[in-house]
Amino acid sequence: MPLEAVMVVVDNSESARNGDYQPTRFDAQTDAVQTLFQTITNGNPESSVGLMSMGGKGPEVHVTLTTEMGKVLEGLHHTKQKLGGSSHLKTAVQVAALALKHRQNRAQRQRIIVFVCSPIADEKKELVQLAKKMKKSNTTVDFVLFGELDDEATQQKLEAFNEAVKSNEGSHMVVFPPSSKLLGDQLISSPILLGEGADGQGGGESGGNNEEFEFGIDPSMEPELALALRMSMEEEKARQEKLAKEEEEKAKKESLGDVKEEDESGPSDGSKKNGDKMDTS
Repeated sequence: MPLEAVMVVVDNSESARNGDYQPTRFDAQTDAVQTLFQTITNGNPESSVGLMSMGGKGPEVHVTLTTEMGKVLEGLHHTKQKLGGSSHLKTAVQVAALALKHRQNRAQRQRIIVFVCSPIADEKKELVQLAKKMKKSNTTVDFVLFGELDDEATQQKLEAFNEAVKSNEGSHMVVFPPSSKLLGDQLISSPILLGEGADGQGGGESGGNNEEFEFGIDPSMEPELALALRMSMEEEKARQEKLAKEEEEKAKKESLGDVKEEDESGPSDGSKKNGDKMDTS
């Protein structure tokens, strides 16, 4: 996986108390955040993950970018004690983007992953404008919309944001209706962790033969194997690109060396002979 700095935004609004995900929507997020952290840091040990919430009186950063799982778990425990109020998506994304600007490793790609299980009050126009700013700053934004939502406007707003922010890769939106599956298990077989080749919808069983799936494996049935194969493929691709670059640099050096040798060898034999004739005349 790429080198990333990831801010995870959890929804700790009043809607997070809902029990359509057992035992509650917030507990489902706790499991999913741990899955995210482990997958991101296992994929690249130099990647870091931060945690913040967008419910209550306003967004709050609980854990700055870290590679320590213990800090994230402590942040989740602190967040659970502040359940209530409504969500503040626009401000949360802005705060997350600001937190990413303070990352120590500037080589890390900026990424925000937002869990949403409550109605979004922000205007669609404002969210689209924010999405364009995120795209301009090369910050990808993923949405995990889960639970039973009666407010169709929320999904439409998130879809509009996603359309405005996404580029050639990154910035996915997945929708997970209530399910007996753990939210983390659904997430690991989604495009957010598997990339473009995965199905963006949750809940529902996949049919057909294995030829329909990348690597011939259904990621919803064997998520860990599918993830391992994708990571292996990406590593091989990076290795091949590195070799190609080294070969190109080697060819350039050899070409420059030939030119230098030719310059240092002096004039051609023909020029020398002409010069000799001029001396004897």
